[in-house]
Amino acid sequence: MTEEINKAIEVISKGGLILYPTDTVWGIGCDAANEEAVDKIYSLKKRPDTKAMICLVANDGMLERHVEKVPEVAYDIIDLASKPTTIIYDNPKGIAKNLIAEDNTLAIRVASDKFCQYLINKFGKPIVSTSANISGEPTPVGFNKISEAILKGVDYVVNLDREKTNGSSSSIIKLGNDGTVKVIRE
Repeated sequence: MTEEINKAIEVISKGGLILYPTDTVWGIGCDAANEEAVDKIYSLKKRPDTKAMICLVANDGMLERHVEKVPEVAYDIIDLASKPTTIIYDNPKGIAKNLIAEDNTLAIRVASDKFCQYLINKFGKPIVSTSANISGEPTPVGFNKISEAILKGVDYVVNLDREKTNGSSSSIIKLGNDGTVKVIRE
C-alpha cells in the first residue's frame, strides 16, 4: 500500500489526476487546492464546473483547517453515521476556487478507509473525490465497470482493491452556519 500511496502523491503533487478506491465508489482525484487539476477533472467528466465536487480530508483537524467554522453538529453526524457521509459546509478556505459552489459552500467527507486516510495524511491537503464516470452516465459499481475514457484520461490508476465491488455513494447533508440541516442524498 505504501508504494501505491507514494505513486499517487507523486502524480497529484504535479497537478495530475488519479483513479483510486475510496470509502464509497472508485473516484477520480487530484489536489483540491490546484485549480488547473480541478479543471482537468471537469473536462474529463465532461461536467460543467458549476456542479460542485466532493473533497476528502483525513481527519477532523484537516476539516477544521479548510472550513471557516465547523458546526458542532457536524462532529456528531460524522461519529454517528452508519455509512460514509459527506457534509456541505459554508465558507470553505484554502481550496481551489473552481471547487467552491456559487453559494460559497463545499462538500467535504472525512475519509473512513485506511488507504484514503494514509494518502491524504501523507499528502497533507484535501483531495478531490468524484465518481469515476462521464457526467450523466451511471456511477460504476466496481473497477471493471469504469469506462475506457476515464481509465485513459487519468495519469495514474491505483493498483488496489480492483476486484472489490463498491458500496454506494455517500449520504450528503448540508449544514448551514445558521443551524439549518438539510439532507441532500440519503
